Amino acid sequence: MKMRIGACMLGGALIAMAAAASDWTGFRGPGGLGRADDATGLPAKWSETENVTWKRDLPGLGTSSPVMVGNKIFVTCYSGYGESIEEPGEPDDLKRHLVCVDGASGKILWEKTLKPEFPESEYVGRNNTRHGYASSTPVTDGERLYVFFGISGVYAFDLDGKEIWRTKVGDQTHGWGSGTSPVLHDGLVIVNASVESQSLIALDAKTGQKVWTVDGVSRCWSSPMLVEVGGKQELVLAIPDGGKARTSKLKGFDPATGELLWYCVGPPDSYLCSSTVSHHGIVYAIGARKTTAMAVRAGGKGDVSESRVLWTARQGSNVTSPIYLDGHLYIFTEKGKVSCLDAKTGEVVFEEALEPAAGLVYASPLAADGKLYASSQDNGTYVVEAKPKFKQLAVNTFKDDPSRVNASIAVSGNSLILRTDKAIYRLAK
Repeated sequence: MKMRIGACMLGGALIAMAAAASDWTGFRGPGGLGRADDATGLPAKWSETENVTWKRDLPGLGTSSPVMVGNKIFVTCYSGYGESIEEPGEPDDLKRHLVCVDGASGKILWEKTLKPEFPESEYVGRNNTRHGYASSTPVTDGERLYVFFGISGVYAFDLDGKEIWRTKVGDQTHGWGSGTSPVLHDGLVIVNASVESQSLIALDAKTGQKVWTVDGVSRCWSSPMLVEVGGKQELVLAIPDGGKARTSKLKGFDPATGELLWYCVGPPDSYLCSSTVSHHGIVYAIGARKTTAMAVRAGGKGDVSESRVLWTARQGSNVTSPIYLDGHLYIFTEKGKVSCLDAKTGEVVFEEALEPAAGLVYASPLAADGKLYASSQDNGTYVVEAKPKFKQLAVNTFKDDPSRVNASIAVSGNSLILRTDKAIYRLAK
């Protein structure tokens, strides 16, 4: 591990967290848990003519999720290259966009167009064709917006779109693209730059200077998550061991310094995409092709494989992240199944296929208002009761917008904020 402490941090200067509790500030909302616990009155059904408050076409494609501060919605897009498999275009024409939308009217308040660093990963019909070049969800502290664009770096903007700083975190690319989302901790912007530099990196949120770096993070497309334990926070990430071995370790770090606190045997695979969730200091992680789920009590020291792993189960997902809710763990697989596990034991409560067949599901699900929402790429958003007894309530599509959906749904008051490759929607009864 490399460590560099910036002068700003040594002076104790921290950005004040101005975001309100009701704001949707990053990937999967508050704490990265994929839940909106206080939301009520959310629609279970919608279409191009039903329960749409507004629709706004976007300047490009994207699979990042929307984030919100007050009445402002922020979302990223890309255009000019890689918009279709048949005619991808020229890489030099690639542009990225940061868009601010008025939450009440859907009007675009401002847009920033950013020219990327090159060479970007090539659009060659493999996994990056399933998500493209705007996959990382921004994060905000209520005063600034932090956006990660792979080898182009991490950007900081104010909420009016003025660029404050940009820091590169590596110059490598991968055929699967880049898509991890940053998190904030006490004046730090922490990003998994596994693709770009095989590193986990913390930046000073005021200046963009690197504060600490953890090396050896390979083949990891998971977003780091913060876990509350013992009155403190730990940063948790499942990291493949590298090479051809299909093994990984779940690791807990001190988010202030990058120090490794504990680790244990993780989901058995050579790459990982799903992010963890937690509840009362217990971390729930799921793995890729071996479909593994596990529960680990955080707060340990050193190797905790024998002492703090509570259970493992043969359930999991290759891409999507799980949800903990009311003593159960819900998992939507990329192949269109939903499972419910007892969070205390790992026992499978149910495993059911979504109907009609969902096709690929890459968007991580949302739990809100007694419902689970999971968007498939091409066949609509499925709505299931958030109970340990399976009941599918609806599947929702837009006839006038069949474009790809990879983004997780966000919540604003009694509304859902859904983005497709073509447009962003506010959905409400």
